Amino acid sequence: MNPHATTVLTLAFLLLTGCSPSHDHQATEARALRDVEVPAFVKDWSGKDADRIAAHFADDGNLLIPNAPAMTGKVAIATGMKPALSDPNWSLAMQPVQVDVSQSGDLAYLRGTYVLTASDSESSRVATEKGRFIAVFRRQTDGSWKAIQQISNAEAPAAVN
Repeated sequence: MNPHATTVLTLAFLLLTGCSPSHDHQATEARALRDVEVPAFVKDWSGKDADRIAAHFADDGNLLIPNAPAMTGKVAIATGMKPALSDPNWSLAMQPVQVDVSQSGDLAYLRGTYVLTASDSESSRVATEKGRFIAVFRRQTDGSWKAIQQISNAEAPAAVN
């Protein structure tokens, strides 16, 4: 084979393998998301601190929850969540079911279920809602993960106790 062709093939191989993330890199990103961000995300949602919840979102992140207007940005998310979190009966248990990272390693999603207990707005009695959620995360330039989209929906109307 001529030396020029060998050089071109070698450079093409290096370019192609260097531009695609390795399986090990993808596994490392998935592990960081599963082991660090997802547990913190779930823990903070179970607390009553709107600012800690909002901190898990990118500056342009969106939160879509039942019976509430869409919230875009950390300030809107923190402000929008404060009334719900002030309910003395409010508690949220999230259960992650699946976490997957894109092949490029810059996007990921979390799918799970939740059980929400809160005061019913009409009767003020305690109500329990079971549902599902999906959160999409984007890896930030500092290597951390922030939610860019989160949506949840109830399986059925909340059961008033």
